[in-house]
This record gives sequence, structure tokens and C-alpha cells, in this order.
Amino acid sequence: METITSEVLIARLADWGVDTVFGIPGDGINGIMEGLRRNADRVRFVLVHHEEAAAFMATAYAKATGRIGVCLATSGPGGIHLANGLYDAKLDHAPVLAITGMQETSVLGTGYQQEVDLTQLYENVSVYNQLVVNPQQLPALVDLAIRHAYARRGVAHLCVPNDIQVAPAGADPYQHVAPASSPAVAAVYLSPPVRPRDEDVARAAEVLAASRKAAILVGVGARGAGALVERLAETIGAPVVKTLPGKMVLADDSPYTTGGIGLLGTAPSEELMGDIDTLVMLGTNFPYTKHLPEAGTVKVVQVEIEETRAGVRLPTDVPLVGDVAATLEALLPRLQRRTDRSHLEKYQAQMRDWNAKMRALENGERDPIAPQYLACCLDDMAHEDAVLCCDSGTIATWAARHWSIRGGREFYLSGNLATMAPGLPYSIAIQHAYPGRQVIAYQGDGGFAMLMAEFHTACRYRLPIKVVINNNNALGQILWEQMVLGFPEHGVRFGDPHPDFAAWARGCGGFGARVEKSGDLGPTLVEAFTHAGPALVDVAVDPDEPPMPGKVSYEQAKKFAQSFLHGQPHKASIATTLFKDKIQQL
Repeated sequence: METITSEVLIARLADWGVDTVFGIPGDGINGIMEGLRRNADRVRFVLVHHEEAAAFMATAYAKATGRIGVCLATSGPGGIHLANGLYDAKLDHAPVLAITGMQETSVLGTGYQQEVDLTQLYENVSVYNQLVVNPQQLPALVDLAIRHAYARRGVAHLCVPNDIQVAPAGADPYQHVAPASSPAVAAVYLSPPVRPRDEDVARAAEVLAASRKAAILVGVGARGAGALVERLAETIGAPVVKTLPGKMVLADDSPYTTGGIGLLGTAPSEELMGDIDTLVMLGTNFPYTKHLPEAGTVKVVQVEIEETRAGVRLPTDVPLVGDVAATLEALLPRLQRRTDRSHLEKYQAQMRDWNAKMRALENGERDPIAPQYLACCLDDMAHEDAVLCCDSGTIATWAARHWSIRGGREFYLSGNLATMAPGLPYSIAIQHAYPGRQVIAYQGDGGFAMLMAEFHTACRYRLPIKVVINNNNALGQILWEQMVLGFPEHGVRFGDPHPDFAAWARGCGGFGARVEKSGDLGPTLVEAFTHAGPALVDVAVDPDEPPMPGKVSYEQAKKFAQSFLHGQPHKASIATTLFKDKIQQL
């Protein structure tokens, strides 16, 4: 059988170590599907139900493994559906390769059916974006696309027309007029060692030596450098605040951390940001600057791998362009341990109080079920190396505060795009990557409903993921955001009839159960988590439990009260829930 160009394309992916492609077939990529069939012993194709899910899976695969994630979609609508998941990869700096089809070259520009210029559509989302117009370009463009995705930590896109896909491999249909041969490169990428200049490291050491009350803010860019971060915290006597994407940098029981920051952060972190003279930012581009010190009031040392991001959020006195681990290894020998521990000890005491208050909210005797109790039960059920894939919404608050990082646990969510729906596809991709680990999708009912068909994908591939739905039958985060603007809620509760997600899970061939009483939650989770295959537990939680900020400002309290005065329809049940929370904390 004659070798076709698509066969060369897929074989080159395998040369790069790609073992999985997520996608949906279509008439715009039938040639590429044949290439996958001929390379099935090297690259598996994971058939999904929606291209958006395929892009989320490629993104999660890249985030969790550090290797290129690959998704595949047909021309026109298939490529359009990838876009949201690809923006998730772009904004969270995950290396992803999107491969799409295109109408055959002879009809391009004629308005042929499903003709959408996907290279133009992807112009903003991609770091490399090419239409393949000659079989001679492959496999070289595969090499260049993957190198760009790794080097620039983003999305690369190859769009391959139908006729190119099935053309004989290496076909050279045109006369050469340029003084160049067809491209020939290798499937090799070496990441450069990134260490700041010695003079910059020395300046940073001077700033830290002069500080008296410092704090460290870590993001996911500090992943893998947790031990070095703790050494820095111990040396300069500084508490460590974690962004939500950076939750897994340090264990939540570390004596140095004050937990999260922002609306879903902790009160100690909020107070700390107003009680420092120096801020060390490690691998973070935290966007919510109202939760950071006011510009010009503190000295800032920032370690950032991408030089254009250094100093974006606050004026930076010493920007250190480099990898967090390599930078700290250079910086720590220049620092002397601070003997005054009062600043650190102050916030350690505050964290003990905060943790006690959070435990008080994890009450298993309340009905409707407190969402904090559900998150606490998940924390108890999860293995020491479990992976939690969290969706966007109120669940992010409950996960941030009540699901702990310890041992080898990992935590993933859509950090900067903050899109709904990635929790389930994330878990499927990560379970493919790590078949021996426990992988949990923690979602709201709104996010789960968007891509719920992918539970069937998990069942088809017999992936033992555990899906837990925090079901408040509403778009809960939007509800509270409306109220904190002073407006009564509107258009955010789904009402009746309630969808039966558990029945859907059983219909797919998995375990499915619904829980409405606190006393039933523990036993049902045990049954689901010990089930050998995919399992789903739909938990009806209190829809009137607000995800309160760690530290409520006067303006927030005033607006919240105004929403009651302006006709908030559930004010009695919300007030009752808040009263119960406060009683339990007291």
C-alpha cells in the first residue's frame, strides 16, 4: 500500500513521543484518520463526543504530563468547536497541537461547503499557525509546530487540506524556483536552561536582606519547586500565599502557607497583603490586583519565565527572568536566615484560627447538604496521590478551602480562562495519562451539563474516573456575583424539572447515584469510589450557601444588603444559612 502524507504526519507525532490524539472524525480529516489507523500501534485515537472536550483533554494532558497534547477536528464546524479548549491552553501556557482539516486546495476561495479559514480563526490563539499546501512540507512542519508549542508554551495549529492528506508521501507536484530544498528537520527540542543574571540575583538578595515583613506569592509556575519555596520562606521568615492554579506547589499543611488569595482565598492571606514591605512573586501572573498591595507601597521581586510578563501586575524592583527552581537555587546561598520570626508566627497563628473556622463549616449534620461538607468528604476519600480536576464556579471556592494538597496530590482547573465544563474532560485525559492514579472530576451541575456526554467516553474506555457533582441547580457563582453588585439574582436558577444525572451515568454503563441527605453522603461516596469503573455521584447541596470572601469588605457587605432591599427572592433562606455558618464558627 502506498504511503500517504497523513501517514507521515502521524508517524512524526509518534517520533515526538505523542501516544494519544483526542478528537472526532469527519469528512474533512478522513485522510488523517487513515494515517492514525496505519499507526495505531504507536498512537491511540480517543474518540470523544464534542471537539471542545477534545481540546480540553489535550490541554489537561499537557498540563499534567508536561508533554505536547494533541487534538484533531474536521474542517469548518469541527475546528470552530476546538476554540474554547484551545484558549484554555493559551491562557494557561500549555503546549498543545491542534490538527484540523480543510477543503481540498482546488476549491479554496470558492465558498465551498464548510469552508472556514481556520488559520485566520486561530490567528489569535496560536503561537504557530500553518496551512499545509504541499506534501513536501511534512514532516518538517510537524517538527516546527511542536517546537513552537514547547518553546512558547502555547497552541500550535496545522491545517491540512483533504487532497494533501491523501497525496503520496513526499510528492513534489510543483517546479522549484527558489534556491532552497524541501525542509528537512529533526524531531528534537531542548529547553534552554533559564537562570537569571548574577547581578540581578545579587540585587534581589539585597532587597530581601533589607526587608522586615515579606510575603511570597506562588503560582503554578513554581510547580516542582515547593521544597525550595519553603527554604526561602524559612530563610526570610515569610508566609507563602498560593494562587488557585498554584495550589499544588505547597502542601496545605505546610507551616509556611496562608492558603489562597482573592475572593476564594483566606482571611490571613488578605490581611497579609496589607501588612508587608516586600513581595516575592514566584511563577505567577495573578490578575486580581485589588487583592495585592497598592502599587508603590512595597518592594517587589518577581521570578518569571516569560520576560514580557515581569512587572505586568505591580511595578517590579527586581525582575528575575528565569525558571523558579533555577532562580531559587542561585538566590538562596546569598541570603542569611532572619532570626526575628514574629511576622511569620503571627500568620501561622491566624491560619490555625482560619482552619478551625473552615472545619466548623464542614458539618455533616446539616440538611440541605453543606457544600463544604461535600468537599471535606472528597478530601477524606481521596488517595494521597489523587488528582482533582475542578470546574469553574462556587466549587472552586470549596475546593480551594476544603480539599487539601498533601502527599503527591495534584490539582487542575481552567486557571486564567476560568471556563465552565473542563472538569470531566480533564479527568478523562489525565486518567489516560496516569491509569494507575485516582482521578476525580469535581463539578457544578451547570458545568457538568455542558459536556456530560463525555461520561459515556469514560465508560467506553473503561476509565475509573470518579465524578462528583456539587448540584445547587443553579449558576451559583453568577448568583452571588449579581448580589455583591447590589442586584437581586435573576436568571440563574434552573428550577424544575431537575435533570437525573445519576440515571445518565447508569445509562452510559457506569455507576450513578444521587444523594440528598447528609447521612447518605459518606456511604454513597464509598460505594462510588470503590466501584471498579467510572462512577458519578450527584449531590444536592444547599443552593443558598454563599461562597463568602475570606475577608468581607464594607463595600461588599453594603452591596449584599442592597440586594436584599431590592427584592432578593431567597433572602430568608440565605440569611438562615449565613446565621448557621456563623454559629458553627463561634
